[in-house]
Amino acid sequence: MAPLVVILAGGESRRMGGGKPLRQLGGETLIERAVRLAGRWSDDVRLALRSSDQVPGASLPVLLDGQEIGGPLAGLASALSAAKIGGRTHVLTLPCDMPFLPADLCARLAEAIGDHGVAIAASDGQLHPVCALWSTDASGALDTYRSEGRRSLKGLAERVGMVAVEWPAELFVNLNTPEELAAAELRLKSEVENGH
Repeated sequence: MAPLVVILAGGESRRMGGGKPLRQLGGETLIERAVRLAGRWSDDVRLALRSSDQVPGASLPVLLDGQEIGGPLAGLASALSAAKIGGRTHVLTLPCDMPFLPADLCARLAEAIGDHGVAIAASDGQLHPVCALWSTDASGALDTYRSEGRRSLKGLAERVGMVAVEWPAELFVNLNTPEELAAAELRLKSEVENGH
C-alpha cells in the first residue's frame, strides 16, 4: 500500500515575506506543484498547516498542526496519526518549498527503509529530514520525544533508527527568499527550454 503523503506547509515563511505556499513558480503555486508531485506517489495526500487560512480553499484534506508542537514535527505527528487510522504503514513527508524533488524519491526511500524507523533523503552527506519516509511505528517514540521538549526531525530520526539515501544536491533546493524563488524560476525556464 502507498504511504500517506503529507506536504509540510505550516511554516511562517518570514524570509519569503509570508504566504510561501501560494507563491508562483512556473505558472502554478508552490503548493499546487507539491500536490502534483505528491500525487505520483500516493492516493492519499494531505496538507499540514498551522491554520487553514494559509492555503484558503485547499482541495486536499488538511491536518492542522497541534499548537503545543512547533515546526515540521507537528505535521509529522498529525500525519502518523492519520496514517494509522487509515491503515497505512508509512508516511512520506515533503516540504512545499522544494520544487525539484526527484521522481524516484518515494521508491528509493521505500526500498531503503527496511526495519529502520525512517529513510531520509540526503545529498553530499547533508540530511534533508523534511523529505523522508517514516514508519508509523515511529509515533510512540515521537510522543516520548516531544514530551521531552524536543522538536528536531533529525533528532527523532536518530532515535527511531534511520538510513540515508543519497541524491544530487540540486534536487533538494529549498526556496526561502524571493531571490531564491526568482532563481528557481530561471532554472525552470532553462530546463523547459532544454527539454528536461
